[in-house]
Amino acid sequence: MNKIDINSIMAKSSVLQRVRNREEVLWINKAKNDSSNFNIEGLSIEDIDDAEERLLRFAPYIMGVFPETKINNGLIESQLKEILKMKKLLNERCSGKIRGRLFLKEDSHLAIAGSVKARGGIYEILKHTEDLIIKNNLLNVDESYANLAEEEYRKFFSNYAIHVGSTGNLGLSIGIISAKIGYNVTVHMSADAKQWKKDLLRSHGVEVKEYSGDYGKAVMEGRKLSDQDSTSYFVDDENSKTLFLGYSVAARRLAKQLREQMILIDRNHPLFVYIPCGVGGAPGGIAYGLKTIFNGNVHVFFIEPTESPCMLVGMESGLNHEISVQDIGLTGITEADGLAVGRPSGFVGNVMKNLLSGIFTIKDYKLYNYLRDIVNSENIFLEPSACSSFEGPVGLMNYTEGQKYIEDMNLKGKMDNSIHIAWATGGNLVPEEIRKTYLKTYLVKDK
Repeated sequence: MNKIDINSIMAKSSVLQRVRNREEVLWINKAKNDSSNFNIEGLSIEDIDDAEERLLRFAPYIMGVFPETKINNGLIESQLKEILKMKKLLNERCSGKIRGRLFLKEDSHLAIAGSVKARGGIYEILKHTEDLIIKNNLLNVDESYANLAEEEYRKFFSNYAIHVGSTGNLGLSIGIISAKIGYNVTVHMSADAKQWKKDLLRSHGVEVKEYSGDYGKAVMEGRKLSDQDSTSYFVDDENSKTLFLGYSVAARRLAKQLREQMILIDRNHPLFVYIPCGVGGAPGGIAYGLKTIFNGNVHVFFIEPTESPCMLVGMESGLNHEISVQDIGLTGITEADGLAVGRPSGFVGNVMKNLLSGIFTIKDYKLYNYLRDIVNSENIFLEPSACSSFEGPVGLMNYTEGQKYIEDMNLKGKMDNSIHIAWATGGNLVPEEIRKTYLKTYLVKDK
């Protein structure tokens, strides 16, 4: 990696200067260019079809070993819920009112792992599992995958290892599904990871290795150990196309839910989606999937903490993964543990280059305020990082940059017909005592 001239980069960008000062900003992606070309970084629409079909093949197995998925016939899916009371509460506080309808995509309540990571994380392990059984002639794709729950298959998978680096939720999804299948699984967790997530993993028989460093350190060490073991498979959150495609299937499911609720999305009925962002895999995959369906009629924004806006820094500088938030003077430390990432995925940054509408940053104190708001208004609990998604619909209407975006996209007269979706990325598995602590947490506004 070449030495970065930070002073030169900062001098060219007023946005990065504000980011370095820990200001909340709305960064608009000037390179956004809606087109029908989705063959980016080796991805294609057909790849999403393939991922969706694979999840259907595994549905009988998932339904058998995780009874809570029977309600969706073995598919791991969440509700799309309109949150009228939350919208009313947010509008009471803001000068710029949220126009249109506000929904919550409850990936916070996904079965098995209780977070958006149940999509990509579980999918990647299922694909690896399918690759192994086909390679070893253990099962054909036209046979029932429910058979994989039998002891002879678990014994086979016990000869293989899984490693992953995580700040929390990805580790939960990878750890829980891998242990259930029978793998020897190790989750490498950074200092940002919550203790209850480590405890939960260990209760499932997962080995947890802890590191005093950040997310990048955990990933590096996990990859190193995995590379030393020929039976091991490393889940690369930063560069995995398999993870990415698992997340992208969410867009197909969302489109179906919108149709079921008779919600029209077209150029006169725009869709706005706001997704918390860490390294970028989950929000990037969802965004990619959404653009393949709705193209210019969907506007996707990421949300990042002011102390670790790695995707914003990477995309605005044009350096992607070659620059970190620490390079510009930020710590990367945030209450939003799942978003505590200093360096973004270069792969995702390249995919998002022409697709992403923009990125909001949010101060940590707001996470707990929004957490109380959604509990008090809708009786829905989310973890702090997931609550960052509410900054999107609020900020779009209250930032000058948001109003200009609406005008530039020719949406000014269409906002009353708009649909806003705050993507809730986690929270259902948070222990009750931790929930009580979160609800009583108030942070200093300037932090």
